Amino acid sequence: MANMKQIAQLAGVSLGTVSHVLNDTAKVREPLRKRVLEAVAAAGYQPSQLARALRRDKTNIIAMVIPDIANPFFPGVVRGAEDVAFANGYRLVLCNTDNDHAKELVHLKALQTYLPSGLIVIPSSFSDLTAQAESYRKAGSAVVCIDRLPRNWNGDAVTIDNAEGTYQATSYLIELGHRHLAAITGPLHLTNATERLKGFKRALREAGLEAGPGYLQETTFDRGGGYAKTKLLLRMLPRPTAILACNDMIALGALVAIREEHLRCPEDISLIGFDGLDLTEVTTPQLSSVYQSPYQLGATAAQLVLDRLADSTCPVRRIVLRTELKIRESVAPPPRSEATAVRMPLKKLRKTRTAKHA
Repeated sequence: MANMKQIAQLAGVSLGTVSHVLNDTAKVREPLRKRVLEAVAAAGYQPSQLARALRRDKTNIIAMVIPDIANPFFPGVVRGAEDVAFANGYRLVLCNTDNDHAKELVHLKALQTYLPSGLIVIPSSFSDLTAQAESYRKAGSAVVCIDRLPRNWNGDAVTIDNAEGTYQATSYLIELGHRHLAAITGPLHLTNATERLKGFKRALREAGLEAGPGYLQETTFDRGGGYAKTKLLLRMLPRPTAILACNDMIALGALVAIREEHLRCPEDISLIGFDGLDLTEVTTPQLSSVYQSPYQLGATAAQLVLDRLADSTCPVRRIVLRTELKIRESVAPPPRSEATAVRMPLKKLRKTRTAKHA
């Protein structure tokens, strides 16, 4: 591949003139500029991004670190971030941590050698990014944390109104007449999992209810965890008539467990997930879920990076995105034998509603 020296020889100009034209570092007379550009086109010259980065201490790269590429929620987040980055002349570099904090640290250390302009992180389990974020900021990179927040996070962030989402879902189940409600949460050291549990408990408390012994189960955010914990719940007496699964992957595992126990959803047990993944529309029954937009989550995070790069002194921003309860086929009133208690007077809720900004 041609280099700048060869371009200078081909155009009959100095190496400095070529550098000024390609890097726009000084004004060059139009005839000379035209000769350089014609030589560049003829030679098929591509400027070295690495060399440019070393000169400017920054690349046009935005690094992104996610915890589980196999989870169908996260590709939508990446797509949103990549679309905004690309539209603004940046390239997205992606790393997957498998929810392993040690692997996360390796990625963060390696990515910093690329001199990225920005960093978007969905933290792994037990992650504390304070030191790493500060290192990136000192190097001039904009850092945004999304979805889950490490303890004591003091930077820009984009999250979901998790508590309001589960509150709306649980309130809807209570209005239908359910009194034996269970919840399967994600790992409670993660902020999104704890917030979702708070919304569930708030709805029960306001209705004068409480979860029975063993009705709150903690697991991983995947189908295997949802399957195992649902098996436990279905063997309890009294058996819960409704389960709030705190993500859709947990809910998919729950559906399998319900079928294996020869029960019907929703006739014997109702089920609501969280995320609103596209695949919930093709399950049998179609899965009710608290919808959030992964695309909007990623796109908003990338825009925060760009805003921070444009003004590094602007105040820290915390953006909380809305959720929407989508009721499909997996929810119904409890079986008649479980619905003999007088229903509490609760405010009528719509089948589809939008959570308030936090």
